[in-house]
Parts: sequence; C-alpha cells; structure tokens
Amino acid sequence: MRGSEKKKRPETWTLRSLLSLVMIAVLVVVSGTLVGLDYRRARNAAIQNAEAHMGAFVDRLVDRLGALSGDTSALVSLVASVANAFLLPPPQRMSDKVAMLREGIIRSPHIDGVYVGYPGGAFFHVVDLRSAAWRMALDAPRGATLAVRSIERDDQGKPVDRVLFLDASGLQFSERRVAPTGYDPRMRPWYRAAVNGKAPVATGPYETATTGKLGMTISQAHRGNPRIVIGADVVLDTITDFLSRERLTGDSVSLVLDAVGRPIIHSDPTAMNRILATKDNTAPVAVPEPDPLIESTRRNPPAPGKASFVDVGGRTYLVMVAPLGSAQLLAGHRVVVAAPLDELMAAANDALVQSLAISGSVVVLAVLFSLVLAHLITKSLNQLTASANRLQELDFTTPIDVPSNVTEISTLNSAMNKARDAIFTFALYVPRELVRKGIESGQFTGRAGWRQEVTALFSDIYDFTTISEHHSPEAVVAMLSEYFDIFSEVVAAHEGTIIQFHGDSVFAMWNAPVSDPHHAEHACRCALAVEERLGTFNAQQKERGLPEFRTRFGIHTGTAVVGSVGAKERLQYTAMGDTVNVASRLEGMNKDYGTTTLASGAVVAQCSDAIAFRPLGSAQAKGRASALEIYEVLAAAAIAEQQAGEQTGTAA
Repeated sequence: MRGSEKKKRPETWTLRSLLSLVMIAVLVVVSGTLVGLDYRRARNAAIQNAEAHMGAFVDRLVDRLGALSGDTSALVSLVASVANAFLLPPPQRMSDKVAMLREGIIRSPHIDGVYVGYPGGAFFHVVDLRSAAWRMALDAPRGATLAVRSIERDDQGKPVDRVLFLDASGLQFSERRVAPTGYDPRMRPWYRAAVNGKAPVATGPYETATTGKLGMTISQAHRGNPRIVIGADVVLDTITDFLSRERLTGDSVSLVLDAVGRPIIHSDPTAMNRILATKDNTAPVAVPEPDPLIESTRRNPPAPGKASFVDVGGRTYLVMVAPLGSAQLLAGHRVVVAAPLDELMAAANDALVQSLAISGSVVVLAVLFSLVLAHLITKSLNQLTASANRLQELDFTTPIDVPSNVTEISTLNSAMNKARDAIFTFALYVPRELVRKGIESGQFTGRAGWRQEVTALFSDIYDFTTISEHHSPEAVVAMLSEYFDIFSEVVAAHEGTIIQFHGDSVFAMWNAPVSDPHHAEHACRCALAVEERLGTFNAQQKERGLPEFRTRFGIHTGTAVVGSVGAKERLQYTAMGDTVNVASRLEGMNKDYGTTTLASGAVVAQCSDAIAFRPLGSAQAKGRASALEIYEVLAAAAIAEQQAGEQTGTAA
C-alpha cells in the first residue's frame, strides 16, 4: 500500500446531507432571527404604546384636577372679591348669602358645600342635599334640595346652631335648631391656611367628617376683611373613579402620592379604604400600610415622565411617575401609573407562539424539499465527477454529457467540455506520458533561484511628483499607460523583459529568462530607442497642453540571483543583488551630471564597439564601497561615426 493511501482520510460529508443541514441551519437561524426581531418589535411597540397611554392618562388626570380646581377657585374668589352680605356674620342678610352660594353649588355638582368662617367664631355653611350622606346626617325633610347650617351668637354671646332647609326654587320651608357641637371654624386647617392671605389655598385631601368621602378644601380670605375666610369642599370621587376606571390592564395600578411620597388616592378600592381608614377631617396626612410597589419606586425613582421597569414580588412592572401641575388641587403631588409587563406583553407572547409554530412547519417542509433537491443535484455532480476522473486519465473517448435544469451545473458541463477540448489539443503536441509523469512528480511547480550574469535597466520620470500634484489621478493614469506602452514595445523589440512597473519607474532585464549573448548592447539600444520614442510622445503631450515626461536611465551589467521567488501561492520572476542596486543608483545619478542615460564600465566593456559612450570619470554610488566608472550612453556606434563624418564635412 502506498504511503498516501496509508494516511487516514479526513471525514467528509455527502452533498446531500450537507445541503440538508445547511438549509435547515439557515432556515432555523433566519426564522429564529425574524421571530426574535418580530417579538422585539412587538415588545417595544407594546411598551411604547403603554408609555403613550400612561402619558395621556396623566394629562387627562391633570385636566380633570384643573377643571375641578378652576371651577371651585372661581366660585370662592368671586365670593371673596365682592363687598356683599358675607362681610356680615349670620343671621344678618341670610337671604343674600344663600342666593349667591345656591347658584354656585347648583352649577358645580362636585362641590360638597360652601361655607364662611368669621373671626368671632360665627359660621355659615350651604350644603348640597343631592348627597345621600348629607340627607341622612341632617335628617332632611322631603322636598329639601339645599341646607344652610349656621352658628350664630345670642345676646349673651353664646353659640346658637340651626339648620335651614330650602326647596328646589330656593324658598325656605323648614328651620331646625340643633344642639351646639362646639365647632369653631377658626381652628380648622382651611381657615388657618387662608386667613389674612390674598390668594386661594388648598388643604387636604382628607375624609370629610359628615359624608366620609375623600375631599379637599379651597379657601380664600375675603378682600374686604381678610379675617373672614370663604371655603368650598371638593369631593374627589370623580378622581378616584377615574383612577379605578382608566386602567391599561386588569392588574394595573395608579395612585397619587403626596410631597413626601405617601399615597393619598389609590385606584384599588381596597387600598383606598385602607388609606381612608388612616385619615380624619383634622389629620389630612395618611400613614397607610407599606406598599411594595411604592417602596420600590421610592428606592429607585424613575425620571419624571419617563417609563421604567420595577421588580415587585417576582413581577416586573412598567412604571411612570409624573408631577401633577394642577392649579390648586393636589399641586406638588405625583401620580404613579404601573402596569405588569406580562399583561402588556400578552399579545406579543401569543404572536411569538404562533410565529414559532409557523417557523417549525416551514422547517419541516424545507427538510423534505432539501432532500429532494440534494438528490437531483448530487446525481448530476456525480456524473461530472466521473467525467473529471476520465480527463485525469487523459481518456477522451467518452463525451461529457450531463443535462441539467440547474444553470450552474449546465455551465460546469459546458466548461468541462471546453477543458476536454483544450487538453485534447494540448495532448497532440505534448506526449501524454510526459504530461502524466510531470503531474505525478510535481516538477512543474516550486521555487528556485540561481546566479547569472544579466544587464539591468532602471528608468524614472523627472519631477513626476509635481506632475501628479497638478493633474487629476485619471489624467495621470492615462498618461502613464501610454508611456508604459512605449516601454513594453521597445523592450520586447530589443530582446529584453520588463520585470516590474513601480510607480513611474521601469525595471527591465536582459539575458534572463532567455539567454542573450549581446544583453549589454541590447539594453543600451533599448534605452536610446525609448528616448527617441519619447521625443514623439512629448511632442504630442505638448500639443495637448500636457506635461512632458523627461526620463532618465541607469544600466549596469553583473551577476545577480535570478529565479522565481515569493509565497507558495504567489511567485514572481525577478533578479536580486548588487547588479540591480547599481543600475538603480546610476539612474538617480543622472541629475548630478545633467545626463539622460548612464551606464557602468561593465556595460562599456561588453559593447563599446557597438555603442558610443562618453566617459565621465569615477563616482561613488550610494551604498557601495568601491567606486564606479561612469559613462554617458550617446548613440549606436554606426550612428555616432556617421554624425562625426557629417560634422567634419561641414567644417571643411
């Protein structure tokens, strides 16, 4: 057994299995990516939608508070700004007092009652009997729509409490005296907050003593006597109902916090009852049971007006906290809106399950389809593989005919037929046995180098950098292309080989890879021919308004390392060594001597009988220890002799 066969072959895959696995993998990745992106898009949309709803909810709440505040403040300010019967304590001008407050209560159903406190302790209170709690508390007679409570002083200064009942037309039809309650308006928070002031102030919220409802008071000192204070109780039932009704999801929560972060209004009726249980009409600050959501929000407060995630009891909530900017009611308070993320994501999760089911079905169908497709493709490829093996054995008797509806396979079939024809033609000129042995032995590949005498020529364009700076890249490339065409033609015509174009420089070589006994002469003639061709080229450049290419040449003959060098996958035929470096240095030394072409003494030694040179003495080339004998290349010897003869005849 041969050594190559003893080596264990790497594990391979059949195209059928590989194509199936790749298709499945691609479908799984694509489907997973699309499903993930779709879910992420749905999740972000749900969160953005919830955030927008939260913002709109806060705006509507502020609008409701603003309406309640504005309506109540307007009534209180109206009473406080008019010099009227309210400057006199009851029982004076009772009908005038009732007439004004009756209209305000009828127009504002959210107002529980309007009252006036006097510095002497007198009190006047108009109550809307549409509230069942007030009707029961006052034992209102049938037909009564309004009640007027008053605390007056008798001749001895003792308080007298009485209640008047009015019908729908505002006429009094009943009066009742009640036992003194000891109520003193001057001790109440609403009176103390507004007395001697100028603007309306809000107190509360608190649970009203009579109706047990959550309310607030807006009060203001009378402009005619700042020690008289007008107040109105605002029932916040519409706010609590709004919080309870306007929920994003079933377990969503919304609440209002005071300035120190304690809840005063809650959307959950049970939580609201616990809050009310801690309140009374003299202590508006609540001390409710600790709420995990509130505590978590307090520890990690989100940015105002921005939704963020809060984990509470193993559940994630989307929470938004926003300040309440109402005119009076709940000013300085904050509203908190929280919705469970799992409820917000319910629709997105359902869509995810549906998408996964669809993707799974697509993958199953794709597997079946890939198996069928792989069978059809591999059948044709196996036939082409057999044909390729026959070509390797140089068997041209069997034609290559693999019909297929797949464009790539048909193209490959056509390409293999062309290759078969090319190899067959090549085999007519090269013995088949030689080709086989060459392929088997590997003699056609490899890297190698050897020493050989060569003549190297280097050229460079004078001041090319300036030319490039003053012309567009496209124009420079066009001029260089035409310039290099001249070199390519002339070098080939003089038996040379261009090894490299580098920028505007040209490196050409003679006597390798093809042997040339007159390599030095041919290199000099080539330089002279290029110079002549460049004369025509520069004349054309001048006519077109383009720069002339002043080219300098350096020529040297010597031993160099010649061969194919480079990487395994990329080889380059070139020459290396002192000979090449000297030729490059000679080209650069032209600017010191004002010459066009310089050659070394080694070049002159080989072709002085064919080329005319002008000796310039010796010079030290950069990077070289020994000096060089330098010569200017003038012309071919025959041309030089002819020109010398013409000059002699002219002189005679």
